[in-house]
Amino acid sequence: MTLRGHLSPVSIAVLALLAEEPMHAYRMQQLIKERGVDMVVNVRNRSGLHSALERLVRDGLIQVLAVERDTRHPERTVYELAEQGRDALLAGLRDSVANAAPEFPLFPAVVSFLHLLDSQEVRLQLDKRAEGLRQRLAAARAVITASEEYGVPRLHLLEHEYIQAVTAAELDWVRGVSEDIVAGTLTWKAHV
Repeated sequence: MTLRGHLSPVSIAVLALLAEEPMHAYRMQQLIKERGVDMVVNVRNRSGLHSALERLVRDGLIQVLAVERDTRHPERTVYELAEQGRDALLAGLRDSVANAAPEFPLFPAVVSFLHLLDSQEVRLQLDKRAEGLRQRLAAARAVITASEEYGVPRLHLLEHEYIQAVTAAELDWVRGVSEDIVAGTLTWKAHV
């Protein structure tokens, strides 16, 4: 069994966290944020995490270890990794690292249809995107810098290095296209 086509990034994160130790959803969400994994895994919506947990239980990859009840917190279900989940996680990690499968993010698809907008409007929108990319790049750099100050091994910062490199490359490309529109070397009129 491989992860590609079967498990979402949230499910991969859940399996990986449960490989460390059993825990409840709130702890998973805390660790994802504390470690900066939320820069590469979308856990902004708690229901997405709970949906992933339900799916992983249904598929036999994780199981309920206990239900904690105390007066300070609402009832919390503690999950643990099943052997099948460990096998799926490890096989999927190997496969996903080794194979450069095509991914289909939204932005390159949208770029395919920029001709539908006026070039000056595209430049304005690219400038807004560049600002967002600058912020994302600064956030990735801040995580790396702070983590290095605390002695976090580089192994645990690789996803942030990757985000930094990819974001820097996209920012360079966006700036270049915007500059070409300003210089008049890339122009067109909207086709709609």
